Amino acid sequence: MIKATLLALTLAVASTAAFAHNYHMGIADISYNPSSGSTEIVHTYTGHDVEALLTQVYQRQFDLGQKDSEAALRRYVEKQFHITAANGKRLRLDWVGIKVNADNVVIFQEIPRTRLAPGARIHHQLLTDFLPGQRNTLNVQDGEKIQTLFFDQKNVELPIK
Repeated sequence: MIKATLLALTLAVASTAAFAHNYHMGIADISYNPSSGSTEIVHTYTGHDVEALLTQVYQRQFDLGQKDSEAALRRYVEKQFHITAANGKRLRLDWVGIKVNADNVVIFQEIPRTRLAPGARIHHQLLTDFLPGQRNTLNVQDGEKIQTLFFDQKNVELPIK
């Protein structure tokens, strides 16, 4: 009876853990920094989703605390996330770095000496190419005004209003 109860409890916990991560999401914030005159971008994703993605893309194990892992992540991010100005010209996003903890990967980028204007378009396919259920929320803040955009496999490029 005790073994059956322990087995049932173990299966319940395992299925709850699996169910809890059926929803894959990321969040990013874009804001203008008046002190530097630059637009700053901060992405946050689940660490093991990012490691699983890199393992599949590059066919080897990754530890995001290692320098070569950051370089691989940077290549992926620069391919899957970009911003185009209203005139159609792709903006240069500088890689600032990453911060990794037990749960999350935080990615920092910036657009030097540039303020995003209405009509700019954001192309955002981070993790949506790997996880069909991935949904990314992106908040664009300019002063008091905040616009929230949602990206998934069907919505990969959206304009800023």
